[in-house]
Amino acid sequence: MVFKQIVSLVFSALSLNAVTAISTPQTDDPLATVALAAPDGSIKANFIPWGATTTNLWVKDKHGSFRDILLGFDNHSLYQTQEDGHPYFAPVIGRNGTFTIPISKNASGPGQKYQISENQADATLHGGIVGYDARPWTTVKQSSNSVTFSLVDPDGDQGFPGTVTTEVTYTLESKSTWKIHIHSVATELTPIMLTNHHYFNLEAYQESQDLNSHFLQIDASRFVTTNGELLPNGTLTSVGGTTLDFRKPKSLGEAINNTALGFVVPVRCAGFDNDWVYDTPKSDKPGLSLWSTNSGIKLDITTNQIATQVYSCNALFFPGLIPAIPRKADQGGPDEIYENQSCVALEQQSIIDAINNPEFGVNQIYGPDRPYTWETTYTFSVLK
Repeated sequence: MVFKQIVSLVFSALSLNAVTAISTPQTDDPLATVALAAPDGSIKANFIPWGATTTNLWVKDKHGSFRDILLGFDNHSLYQTQEDGHPYFAPVIGRNGTFTIPISKNASGPGQKYQISENQADATLHGGIVGYDARPWTTVKQSSNSVTFSLVDPDGDQGFPGTVTTEVTYTLESKSTWKIHIHSVATELTPIMLTNHHYFNLEAYQESQDLNSHFLQIDASRFVTTNGELLPNGTLTSVGGTTLDFRKPKSLGEAINNTALGFVVPVRCAGFDNDWVYDTPKSDKPGLSLWSTNSGIKLDITTNQIATQVYSCNALFFPGLIPAIPRKADQGGPDEIYENQSCVALEQQSIIDAINNPEFGVNQIYGPDRPYTWETTYTFSVLK
């Protein structure tokens, strides 16, 4: 992730110019806050059209007090300017890949090859130089507890075939429930792989500055093996006997210490940045659960996606390369910063880079006769 952040800094100026070039004029203020609350008041959240971004998410702790558990910026203009290294704070991200249609191993053919804008080594990360996170979405529907944003991705942008129209709907429901629904339709065959990039700290930085009191459980016995650049090699490996085994809950922070030898993240920094494949995908039971024994806040995630990328905020800043990011005021900022390995992103998605690894058996090509649908429910509760 250090490398991801460095590349983001290098391309930030290019991104802003490209956004100006491709964006359709909007009537929305892309930074205007959309404030929602569940009908029973159990959960609250703020959003902005820029990147269809979630800027705040308040849930109740074991004392009955609200905490904002998402990282982000108080100054919304920073979501646009990327002055703080472009950490991808809670937008919709995508689309990914250099590929052929039909898909082939590492885009070697046969099939027509598409070369997409690369922004990490030989890969397209989070949608390329100008991903969905760096564009103004349109607010098409809004109520007291729900909002829908829409984005048109034009044919040929960054090398992707077909025009893709995407809508994301955020809905807050009673009993501290947050539902997200993403639907995309393409005019031609094209890869689509989207997700939300929320960084969670279930303590809102009140009790500690690490993840030692955050416990993680994942219903997954396999993970995607990657090379030194975190690119998949087509192999799914058993978590058994490794620090990636979260089938039984354990401290996320303490597990990070066991990644330092390079087994998990082969280069640059310790921590998790890995893709787990769910044993029981698309189940009504949570595929992933995270909780803090300090705040008492617990998060259960159910999804129609088959995998989860877990990133333990290994490099939110890097002295001399990536500037430190001040925390939001309700998380102890601006005098305090977001420390490395003090938060976790839980990205529900398909298996990464399946379009270049046919052996995964996952079809990530969509088109007029096959729309894309992404659904995830985040249910919050309090430990007893």
